[in-house]
Amino acid sequence: MKAENPILPPGIVLNVLRIMIGWHFLYEGVSKTAMENWSSYAYLMESKWLLSGFFHWIIAHPSWLTIVDILNIWGLILIGLGLFLGMFTRVASITGIGLLLLYYIANPPFIEASLPFAGSRFFLNLNLIEAGILLLILFQDRRYIWGIDRLVKQVIEHRQEKLFPKQENKHVPPEFKNSRRELIKDIASIPVLGFALFGMARKYGWLSFEEKNMVTVDATTTATVLSAKSRDMRDLKGKVPSGKIKHVEMSRIIPGGNLVAGFAHARDLIYVSNMIKNYFTDEKVIETLWLYEACGINTTIMRTDEQTIRILNKYRKRGGKIKWLAQTYPIEEDYTNVKMAIDEGAVGAFVMGGIADRLVAENRLEQLAGPVEYIRSQGLIAGTAGHAIQVPMACMNHGIEVDFFMKTFHHDRYWSAHPFENRKEYMHDIDDSSLDRNQYHDNLWCPSADEVSAFFRNSNVPWIAYKVLAAGAIDPEEGFRHAFESGADFICVGMFDFQVIPNANIVYSLLNNGFKRERQWYA
Repeated sequence: MKAENPILPPGIVLNVLRIMIGWHFLYEGVSKTAMENWSSYAYLMESKWLLSGFFHWIIAHPSWLTIVDILNIWGLILIGLGLFLGMFTRVASITGIGLLLLYYIANPPFIEASLPFAGSRFFLNLNLIEAGILLLILFQDRRYIWGIDRLVKQVIEHRQEKLFPKQENKHVPPEFKNSRRELIKDIASIPVLGFALFGMARKYGWLSFEEKNMVTVDATTTATVLSAKSRDMRDLKGKVPSGKIKHVEMSRIIPGGNLVAGFAHARDLIYVSNMIKNYFTDEKVIETLWLYEACGINTTIMRTDEQTIRILNKYRKRGGKIKWLAQTYPIEEDYTNVKMAIDEGAVGAFVMGGIADRLVAENRLEQLAGPVEYIRSQGLIAGTAGHAIQVPMACMNHGIEVDFFMKTFHHDRYWSAHPFENRKEYMHDIDDSSLDRNQYHDNLWCPSADEVSAFFRNSNVPWIAYKVLAAGAIDPEEGFRHAFESGADFICVGMFDFQVIPNANIVYSLLNNGFKRERQWYA
């Protein structure tokens, strides 16, 4: 009995799917060549599951990252061409499955806050779907896979039949032999590919001189990452140098936590802090922490609060190893906040500058000494911050033993700095309601840089300088140089993610090329 003819010819569905997946791979690969400084850095940085340690190691080594980027781009292009044209189809299917599984492992949809690619549903996403289809194609009878492979096979068999006419080729059904219809099937994808590539060339302006500088890339599917997230680690000149405070090794530049907490010295621009809070989501903070690590920045300063702890715990569960120097808020004899920092894994802690300013101004030095001694007793490095130079002076004069000082420090050579004749130390203006606005402005955090550098020149206590850019009023290269040349052992700087690599490069270049510094290093 003759079998019924199927609704569609054998394999037509898989051939259509193969061509579509091939075009997807090809598009992703070619589109990356149109992206300026595209890198797989952001995708690898987001890894939270299997092999995450290996992926993070790659992004921490720019030369390996470059190799991975090249392999990724050309792998996508070659796999795409192979699948689209039916050329080396089995090899393209196997390598395509491998690449898709690596994408899946790096960012599986069931891990919290994986990259939001279209089609992700719990454990299933487009990567896994395409890998499954390629697996079917891999085991499909090659007679039904249209393309260059089958065409070549038919040509070879046709020549064999001419050479050996008495030997019948039993492996190829008659309908596959020398049929024009089958030939059209095998080469049909070639003109389609030509039209598609022509359209892509028009889209990216490769055919128009006028459009070359107006390229807009919108490839955001599974084999790529949103271009806004991309950071080119190849721009990193080298890992940030480090120093030690007692047993704790810390990078010479330490990111501050104000931006993470959503605080900005924006003066009367009251909307800025809310903008920062919306920008620095938990995932953006974690992404930035990974970026710190990749640049050799191994320590960050953050507030001791529930938000910080929540984010750090998420980050650590994904293998993050950056150290936390905690800003704490003791209240008289209540060290609850300090204990929170210790319990949550801080390597060191210090009394917040505003609190220390007030305690010194009101001569309540025992309430400053208490938390410092408690922190040291728990095996952490301990210190105090201060906006006023009187804070470290009081500690030295009254025998409050600290492992480090944090002191605001920047020059006043910027246009918005408060006039010298009207300056007054921050710590003296305790009651905000009584502030004389002619005497105090929130655009100056170090009224006399010379006095501060002179004090630390005669001190052997490690010094972390903060507010070194006067809330963004000073150019980073200028502010960093001024701080290190004036004796700071470390600098604390608030940074957006797009500022991390440039700032790391400034510190690397500065500390490796020599500069004038009278004070010896005390860390």
